Amino acid sequence: MTFAQAVRTCLRRYATFSGRAPRPEYWYFALFGFLGSLLLGFVDSALFGDPVLLTAPGTVTVDNGGPIASVFGLAILIPSLAVGWRRMHDTGRSGLYLLYPLIVLVGIGMFASFAGVFGHVMAGDLGGIFVGAFGIVLMLAAIVALISPFLVIWWLTRPSQPGPNVYGPNPREVSQ
Repeated sequence: MTFAQAVRTCLRRYATFSGRAPRPEYWYFALFGFLGSLLLGFVDSALFGDPVLLTAPGTVTVDNGGPIASVFGLAILIPSLAVGWRRMHDTGRSGLYLLYPLIVLVGIGMFASFAGVFGHVMAGDLGGIFVGAFGIVLMLAAIVALISPFLVIWWLTRPSQPGPNVYGPNPREVSQ
């Protein structure tokens, strides 16, 4: 599959979350998204000025989201998720594994808010034990949150599962 074929396939299957996507389809579309954002960032900079904004004397804020690059990012968000979902299917995993880092962060946030509420209610030795246990669990959760994006990238780089799987036939073995 060539770069152009991959981009056409992903745009044609804009919101198709079923089936399988081979590695070249996913990674060429990821490259398309990166190069498109980079190019349109330069266009934004040329049309709308330098993205570095002076907000107050002595402070500098960098704005990296020009309007054209942002619209492009929104336009390819759904096909990027869809091709990633299909890529996970191609490796024999559920597409939900693509959202694993987001699920971990939501879980950490819910745990932290839950623990924060009960940490204020408890007092004395029991409260101290609770806060200590909360800290240990939160450190472990932070480690999982740091590792999870790399795990998803590793899953996306795995070879296709040979033959058909529960998500459909192998796209490399199907005659086009």
